[in-house]
Amino acid sequence: MTDIRTVVVERELTHPPEKVWRALTQPHLIAEWLMRSDFAPVVGHDFKFTADWGSVEGQVRTVEPNRTLAYSWDAMGLESTVTWTLTPTAAGTHLRMEQVGFKPDQDQAFHGARFGWQKFMGNLEEVLAR
Repeated sequence: MTDIRTVVVERELTHPPEKVWRALTQPHLIAEWLMRSDFAPVVGHDFKFTADWGSVEGQVRTVEPNRTLAYSWDAMGLESTVTWTLTPTAAGTHLRMEQVGFKPDQDQAFHGARFGWQKFMGNLEEVLAR
């Protein structure tokens, strides 16, 4: 299935992995940079991200505190997986977000995600700066 596309966004952050992890996993912080949610970093936990435009259903797949977080991201016909990888650096954390699962006929979702994740990462950086 080489036709499946992936969106990748990476950032060098001046914050330790523990602080980035909190922003990725605590619902009150997730709401500030991504969407409202009932997220919990527990493998198998079903959750929902909600925004004015609709919602995303998800299930937590992988939890390695301060290192890796993965969950399904299902919305409007898109069934994908989002994986966050945190790598400690001398200056803080290298953060990598990968969303995989865009089919060839899902151009709108793919391009929306490419734009959206850049915006969400910018929001995340603002939350971390506080």
